[in-house]
Amino acid sequence: MSVRVLVVDDHPVVRGGVVGWLAAQPDIEVVGEAGDGLAALAAVAEHAPDVVLMDLRMPRMDGVTATGRIVAAHPGVRVLVLTTYDTDADIVRAVEAGATGYLLKDTPLPQLADAVRAAARGETVLAPPVAAKLVSRMRAPGVEAPTARELQVLGGVARGLTNAEIGRELFIGEATVKTHLLRVFTKLGVDDRTRAVLVAVERGLLPGPGSAG
Repeated sequence: MSVRVLVVDDHPVVRGGVVGWLAAQPDIEVVGEAGDGLAALAAVAEHAPDVVLMDLRMPRMDGVTATGRIVAAHPGVRVLVLTTYDTDADIVRAVEAGATGYLLKDTPLPQLADAVRAAARGETVLAPPVAAKLVSRMRAPGVEAPTARELQVLGGVARGLTNAEIGRELFIGEATVKTHLLRVFTKLGVDDRTRAVLVAVERGLLPGPGSAG
């Protein structure tokens, strides 16, 4: 039985090349393509693919947001990220959103076809540089773990306090509050206050809304 694939990328030339190669495989059927995350959601609902090859940075809706929505609405669909970006924050966000794998666009086409087949079987597929980064993060948990003080600052953010209000509450300067927040962003692989709070709650570092205490 053929693996049904949806290809999502905002660059028509890249998308066409990937579609052409995959369609030439006897055991892979390209059932559709999309140029952004919103179009991808509609295409998944329409075509019911086994695997979605997902670009990350696209107009209207990025690949991480689309991945999260696809995985939530269609648990049987595997999302395989295919991107030029291999920064820690991008990797972590994609994996947390539910991506089955993470490949870079310099992946040789035969390996890409193999990765699609593996993803369809439910296997995790990671480009070697990506795997190395994830392993190094796991081996150095101290790099990722926020300190008690950093979590106090982030807790203030979660309660809707400004940097100045957090500083007054903790008897530290506003500049120190900003420094703590920047360190938390780096450790959690995020780039804004809202996302930092969400990730901290997801990881059990902060109590969720409505939790006691």
